[in-house]
Amino acid sequence: MKIDPRHLEILAAIVDNGGLTEGAEALGKSQPSISRTLSQLESRIGAPLFHPGRRPLKATELGLSLAAQGRSVLEATRVAGQIVDRYRTGHTGLVRVAGTPVFMDGVVAGIIARFQQHMPDVLVEQSYGYADALIDRLRNATLDLAIIPLQQGQVPDDLRFQPILPGLNVIACRNGHPLLRRKSITLSDISQYSWIAPPTNSPLYRDLQRALAKIGAKDFRINFSGGSLASVVSILAGSDSLTVLPYSVVFEMKNQNQISALTLEIGHPDRMLGVLSKETPDKNPAGERFKSFVISQFESLSRRINQHRQEQLWR
Repeated sequence: MKIDPRHLEILAAIVDNGGLTEGAEALGKSQPSISRTLSQLESRIGAPLFHPGRRPLKATELGLSLAAQGRSVLEATRVAGQIVDRYRTGHTGLVRVAGTPVFMDGVVAGIIARFQQHMPDVLVEQSYGYADALIDRLRNATLDLAIIPLQQGQVPDDLRFQPILPGLNVIACRNGHPLLRRKSITLSDISQYSWIAPPTNSPLYRDLQRALAKIGAKDFRINFSGGSLASVVSILAGSDSLTVLPYSVVFEMKNQNQISALTLEIGHPDRMLGVLSKETPDKNPAGERFKSFVISQFESLSRRINQHRQEQLWR
């Protein structure tokens, strides 16, 4: 026999509140409608749910058993409502975010950790890629956000790009590197050291080439190329090699006490790091909440970087 769960909810309210009138008030319904529902349920079952002639109402054993099931329905309805509310407010859900490896590992991973301190029930799926591939993933709805560096002219018309950090690169080295002790750095000082090159298909590799050309380094030795940010940092920390990294990455890693930046201007890339998403995003409250959090975190990071640069003597 199939019983309408709403009828069980009403039965539980009548039993728990001690009468038809009280049950109706608890549910925000009229007493006549509650009475009709009770009569329908008893007709459906073919047995009384309350002892006749008793005042106040006293449920039969069957009525008590069915009322217990009604409480379960009410609780399940309450929990389901909470689940929907948490989803609508972005407290639960799935966020798919990707970006260039150096920024994702050096900066965004820490932002994700801070986000999940406040939103532990949001699942964040992180992956890696460069602009062309990530633009395709945004268009085919396999990605919610891309955090990538772009020039203004590279932004597709059908996507939205929100700049979060200006391009700013530095020459990175290990803490305690001999160049850090020099008051001024010349090309001959740098030329004796080998270089770590980013992956050749990355924007950072082109930045390295431009930076070396700007400072006049035509012939330079590369002793390591490719690899993850973790491997690059490990090699930097254990050698006198140099590399070019975004200043935000070096700045965020300063507490690890492994790498530093030479105070030497090498020119800045003509692009901005930003959040790329659909112009009219799919309904994903968790994704929108995460996007707002990322933007606010980068605004704070940008202020701290600017303050730190003003306190340094850049040559």
